[in-house]
Amino acid sequence: MQETRRTVIKAFGALLSAGSVPRAFAQARPIRIGFGMALTGGIAASGKAALIAIQMWQQEVNAKGGIMGRPVELVYYDDQSNPATVPGIYTKLLDVDRVDLITSGYGTNLMAPAMPLVMQRGMMFMGLFGLAVNEKFNYDRYFQIQPNGPNARIDFSKGFLELAMTMNPKPQTIAILGADAEFPHIALDGARENIKKMGLKTVYDKTYPPTTIDASPIMRAVAATNPDLVFVASYPPDSAAVVRAASEINLRCKMFGGGLIGLQFAALKGQLGSLLNNIVYYDINVPEPTMKFPGIDDFLAKYRARAVKEGVDALGFYLPPFAYAGMQVYQQALEATKTLDNARLAEHLHKSSFDTIVGKIKFAGNGEWDVSRILFVQFQGIAGNDIEQFKQAGKQVILTPAQYKSGTLKYPYRA
Repeated sequence: MQETRRTVIKAFGALLSAGSVPRAFAQARPIRIGFGMALTGGIAASGKAALIAIQMWQQEVNAKGGIMGRPVELVYYDDQSNPATVPGIYTKLLDVDRVDLITSGYGTNLMAPAMPLVMQRGMMFMGLFGLAVNEKFNYDRYFQIQPNGPNARIDFSKGFLELAMTMNPKPQTIAILGADAEFPHIALDGARENIKKMGLKTVYDKTYPPTTIDASPIMRAVAATNPDLVFVASYPPDSAAVVRAASEINLRCKMFGGGLIGLQFAALKGQLGSLLNNIVYYDINVPEPTMKFPGIDDFLAKYRARAVKEGVDALGFYLPPFAYAGMQVYQQALEATKTLDNARLAEHLHKSSFDTIVGKIKFAGNGEWDVSRILFVQFQGIAGNDIEQFKQAGKQVILTPAQYKSGTLKYPYRA
């Protein structure tokens, strides 16, 4: 935290000495935004990418005079990719640092543990990529920047299964699997409901330890059930293990993929390369012509220049634009209401819509986007391991929803 404060002070001092901002601005009490973020541990690469995006927003806002004439200060701590650290971090942010606003760290597993304290303190809470976190809390000051839609638990797998049912002949059986952690449990629970509605027969339904790095035995067990479809809910380390194992055992099915978190990031794309071909997976932003929103290309150009230097996700399609957009929502709400009162800000978020670099956002009553924009995308024509190919259209083809569709499904995954 002290380093964060020194960085902010140095930045203000540099602007002041250059005559870029009035002295009154530099001396004004900052608007303090606090959060935990994974800067070490299993999902640190994602957390660092999100932090860069949030810092970009902060620097741009302060260079233009701040918000309500006040500079913005970020106060953040490393949650170490460990849910057990989260309650302590947010207690410190609220009781010691006295931040004005809070946002979450990256992911369901790091978001859910903060909710009881957030609710107790009556704080507004912007979630950064959590799946159906508010379903069990029903908190009216919770908002989610990930475009899961109002029925997130169900909608997360719905597109994958609806897409599968367009195949001819229709699939009959499915295997589902995922890590024994918060996000996969929610995703698989929703998948079970969709599977039942669509009349599919589940032939495999198991979880595995989140620390799994060799998924070959698991995938052999899956293959032994001879499923038509394989739906996986996983985080980056085990996503890589599952994809490698599927290739190693020559998994044969009509469609393979699902909620494989990590396939959206440059590091895993570069590692897995052509092993990704024909996988149908969840995403929210890919470089297809149907996904061009005002400001996104400019953001990505600036982000990538910084990301390369800092050694994080060099593509930046997935998490960074949405981390930035969450801050845009906060900024627009602050400028419209002229207040830091969390209750009034939450009320404004519920009744307003917001223009961001990921498109227009309007929140449903439960804080999720009012309309789902979950994409199911298929890797097609991937050659080698060069990540530059993933900046091209046609390599990650959008199959659903219809308004963003940019190509057609190729199946089977492997005959």
